[in-house]
Amino acid sequence: NGSPDNPYCSKIEGVLSAYLMCINSVQLYGPTNFAPIINHVARFAAASHQNPGSSYCVLLMLTDGVISDMAMTKEAIVNASHLPLSIIIVGIGNADFEAMDVLDADDEALSSRGRVAVRDIVQFVPFSKFLVNGSVTTLSSVQLAKEVLAEIPDQVLSYMRANNVKPNPPPTYASQFS
Repeated sequence: NGSPDNPYCSKIEGVLSAYLMCINSVQLYGPTNFAPIINHVARFAAASHQNPGSSYCVLLMLTDGVISDMAMTKEAIVNASHLPLSIIIVGIGNADFEAMDVLDADDEALSSRGRVAVRDIVQFVPFSKFLVNGSVTTLSSVQLAKEVLAEIPDQVLSYMRANNVKPNPPPTYASQFS
């Protein structure tokens, strides 16, 4: 939302507003250092972790390059893997994003310095996979959104289960027919 000290967005309207504000001012360039951003957002997630179930953070990172600080990024993700945090990485352009699959940890748990991530909190999606003749179609944009968000429900559930957070009971309404 443009505020590093208070990066919260309320509901989807807040996310869209922040996106529209940033899209015209963000310029992608190197080096591509993820660890400082992940560590910054992890501090907000750690504050939420003091009261499990109160909120859940989703970090969306757009990148056009290969990660310059892979070892520190892996460590940041492993350190944050117990927090209420999911990280979505969208690769834009034709860079070699093969290393992103390591972070995604779908096939093998992410580890750093002998420590293994508590849970998989990263989803990587290559944007180019959804281009049709060099552009995004209505169908491909829906498919992109589906893949970008695909792992979030399981990541939220795994955090809630690990922290024994139960859903609130549904609200009760007085019957108008009684």
